[in-house]
Amino acid sequence: MKKARGRSGFLAVCIAPAVILFFVFMILPTLNVFRMSLFEKGAYSPNETFVGLKNFKTLISDTNFIRSMQNMILLIVVVTIVTFAFALVFAGILSREQIRGQNFFRIIFYIPNILSVVVIAGIFSAIYKPENGMLNSIIGLFHKMENPILWKGESLVIVSLIIAMIWQAIGYYMVMYMASMASVPKSLYESAGLDGAGRLVQFFQITIPLIWTNIRTTLTFFIISTINMAFLFVKAMTSGGPNGASEVSLSYMYGQKDAGLYGYSMAIGVVIFIFSFALSALVNKVTEREPLEF
Repeated sequence: MKKARGRSGFLAVCIAPAVILFFVFMILPTLNVFRMSLFEKGAYSPNETFVGLKNFKTLISDTNFIRSMQNMILLIVVVTIVTFAFALVFAGILSREQIRGQNFFRIIFYIPNILSVVVIAGIFSAIYKPENGMLNSIIGLFHKMENPILWKGESLVIVSLIIAMIWQAIGYYMVMYMASMASVPKSLYESAGLDGAGRLVQFFQITIPLIWTNIRTTLTFFIISTINMAFLFVKAMTSGGPNGASEVSLSYMYGQKDAGLYGYSMAIGVVIFIFSFALSALVNKVTEREPLEF
């Protein structure tokens, strides 16, 4: 009994610092965001005025906030689908096909992930430059343009952000899926081949089901991280412009805080928190299935 108590006490002492830090720097700030969303306060004023749900009622009719949420949801959906589709396809090709320089391709695909968002934003801003950017220059070789294409204009800015975010993320998830696919026994593919199953059928009937647990985990992680990544790319590439066309909810929240509407920005933070939590739960529920063993 004494030995068990001593062990429990030792474990409690070991985990206490982590629990305290988590509570102080995560739980308390989160609770304070919920509290501040019920108050009206200027960013530099110590005075607080309780307004209840007024900030949330204002959000419902705020067209700029609604537009920023629509942009964020669009980025989450498109970037997630395209990134995971390409990551799985590239991982499948490099894992099963005998291609020279496989390690070279792994490194090349992974490099964007180790670059900072600021560097990637600078690269793509140069590519999208209307006058002498690489993209317009390449198009100009095949088609004469009277006016340069404004890749960061209102109509194309979201597409430009999507391309940059996909380019940054594909390599990381491709490498993760290659590691999972390496654990799938080759005998399963050989048996399927003898039964007449082609590579495409094997990919969807063997590879995907056997690495589904990894796909599910990374999918949830990626969707939530995209909310933050979208904000970083917007701040680094467009600052929400032009005319708010690329504004996402987090950048809009920071904009309201900088404008002095501290309580209102906290209300936006609460909505984003609830949205991300609900989205995580939904994705986990939709992707739930019995794990396959081999």
